[in-house]
Amino acid sequence: MRTVANSRKPVEIAAEEMFATIVQTLLREYRQAEASAAIALELSEKHQYSTFAGISRVHLGHARAESGRVIEGILLMRRGIDDLLRIGRHPGLSRWILFLATAQQRTGQLVDALETVEQALRLNPEVLIARPEGLRVCGEIRFKEGEIDRAEADFRESIALARTMGAKALELRSTMSLARLLDQRGRRDEARAMLAEIYDWFIEGFDIADLKEAKTLLEQFVAQSVKCRS
Repeated sequence: MRTVANSRKPVEIAAEEMFATIVQTLLREYRQAEASAAIALELSEKHQYSTFAGISRVHLGHARAESGRVIEGILLMRRGIDDLLRIGRHPGLSRWILFLATAQQRTGQLVDALETVEQALRLNPEVLIARPEGLRVCGEIRFKEGEIDRAEADFRESIALARTMGAKALELRSTMSLARLLDQRGRRDEARAMLAEIYDWFIEGFDIADLKEAKTLLEQFVAQSVKCRS
């Protein structure tokens, strides 16, 4: 864990580290997110900043789950979510509950994962920013269950909603999910075309994980197409 030597007030440091872990999580920089969340959580528990503690615990759990410590991450996320629910609604909580669903999916808890997605979407229905990602996660779970048609419908609804919101990052993520599904269904050209369209919209930020992943996926589609034609 990083140590912080600073003359600022603990609440200022806790807030700074908490907001840092939120941004780092969005960028999928999980090593940095884990370090920031650990500092924020330690300070928040010591000084009884309950909301900061809950948020930091959820993000710490998510970072650890994404780094391979899935069971430990699930336990941390569950505790953080329960703490935040006891405190009251938070506009970001629906999005953070989806972290738990993703981790549950990875451990094969598909029924639990779907229930968690439903909980996230019910919690703050007026906060639309969580809905495209919720639909995407739901589609990933159904894809894993073999419900291909329902998964495709979820991905397409997620993309359409993200477009109406102008949320290009969410649109890209859902398009990658749909592209993989279409590729599995033998519709690689369609998958490549739709992914290339959203990828080409971006003019910067190509060192971000989602854009790196999209580029790799596009290159795979091209290589596979060339191989099939040779």
